[in-house]
Amino acid sequence: MPAYALGTFTGPGEETFVGLVLNESLVHPVPALARAAGLPWRAVSVAHMLENWDEGLATVDEILARLRGLPTGLSLDRLRVHAPVAPRQIICTGANYRKHVIDLVVAQGAGADTEGMTVEERREHVARRTDERARVGLPYAFPKLSGALCGPFDPVVVPRDAEQFDWELELGVVIGRQAWRVPRDKALEVVAGYTVVNDLTRRELVYRPDIKSLGSDWLRAKSGPGFMPCGPFLLPARHVPDPQDLHIEFRLNGDVMQSESTADMLFDVARQIEYVSAYVRLQPGDLLATGSPAGNGMHHGRFLRDGDIMEGHISGMGTQRNRCVAEGD
Repeated sequence: MPAYALGTFTGPGEETFVGLVLNESLVHPVPALARAAGLPWRAVSVAHMLENWDEGLATVDEILARLRGLPTGLSLDRLRVHAPVAPRQIICTGANYRKHVIDLVVAQGAGADTEGMTVEERREHVARRTDERARVGLPYAFPKLSGALCGPFDPVVVPRDAEQFDWELELGVVIGRQAWRVPRDKALEVVAGYTVVNDLTRRELVYRPDIKSLGSDWLRAKSGPGFMPCGPFLLPARHVPDPQDLHIEFRLNGDVMQSESTADMLFDVARQIEYVSAYVRLQPGDLLATGSPAGNGMHHGRFLRDGDIMEGHISGMGTQRNRCVAEGD
């Protein structure tokens, strides 16, 4: 059976449907395939399908088994592509890529425990401390409002007062069944699939100068409308042998800004699910954003502005492409 991804699309006739995607390009409407195979199909979106994921996936398998071949697929440029999920909850993990964390801490300059060290000595010191956190510490997770979600080709509005509007391309983990207090060795069993997300962030709003002791203000910094482009496709977990062996790449106006393997995560996908599900009851369709690798705008000293083109890709999950547009009056 060929590896395939799934997406939610609207066609020229304004009908919205689940599409089976091969080679990240051609789309085959599942309702039409089901009719040809003599099988019922009710889901109008991947989000709808996630309400009973195992049954829906089994039906897709049966469709493919019954059909001798697939008809010519539809080109993506003929379709409107929606975010593949509509999560009740979005949980993000921060500071989760080793190189990214080390770069950030070293760039902050010498601290009380690194005074007098050279840059290279500071890097080695921070690396040891980071590795110790990965060994005995906990992930750092926080919620992002689901209203921030937008489609993989939708324009992204740059807030008129934004000073440091930044990108964070990440692997998105989509939950396929209810999960509560899931042990690490069972954690991947609750995953429906994986997708591409961009956890857009206003850096200048992360910390509140008026109440420094309360820490990060993620509501203002991360939950604006369109602050999470998602998709284009959901790649079923069965087609991902190891979520720690995926390549993430982000381009800004064609230039590579982020390029990293998910192997660089401090806390792997299974550990994050174990941690989050110890405190939050996860539901089918919920989305975990698993952290962003090195190469954000803060690192490059370059933030998003009107006219920028963002492109994010993870193998098998397609490429999202969002144009930044200035906020109107």
